[in-house]
Amino acid sequence: MPTSVFCLATSESQANSIVDRLRVECFSSNSISVLFPDKNTTRDYANEKPTKAPRSASVGASAGGVFGAGLSWLVGIDSLAIHGVGPFITAGPIMAALGGAADGTTEGGISGALIGLGMPENEAKSYEGKVRDGGVLIAVLAIDGNQVKAVKRVFTTEGAEDISGEATSPL
Repeated sequence: MPTSVFCLATSESQANSIVDRLRVECFSSNSISVLFPDKNTTRDYANEKPTKAPRSASVGASAGGVFGAGLSWLVGIDSLAIHGVGPFITAGPIMAALGGAADGTTEGGISGALIGLGMPENEAKSYEGKVRDGGVLIAVLAIDGNQVKAVKRVFTTEGAEDISGEATSPL
């Protein structure tokens, strides 16, 4: 059964290194996701309700400028605002899981989406707090035990934190 393996990178450059290593390990861009705070927009716009047009334009512009070479390889690069949490940039299939969080239908923002993927609640809340504080969440969909080991090896070698492979729902 597919397993989602998660970790936290402490910086965008570390996230780039991890994604580059995963690519060398032959993981496809469709199986790797990243989520991190969009530091190039204000954190307040997620609470404003007048119109989505200016908000989307500013977020889209900032999303294009922050990805390094490794992250630009990923599919579905986008930005979203999670009500009460702030603006984020996402890439990969985690975007679908967070879609409900962005439109306010997922209870608990990031942690609610991660719980929906099968992650234990206390771990999901910990990840959400660390992403809010500037960490980069990386998730990889591994199809078997060998891939889980390979992902965890890359995460460990690159110095990632909070490595977890307990969620079993595919991204």
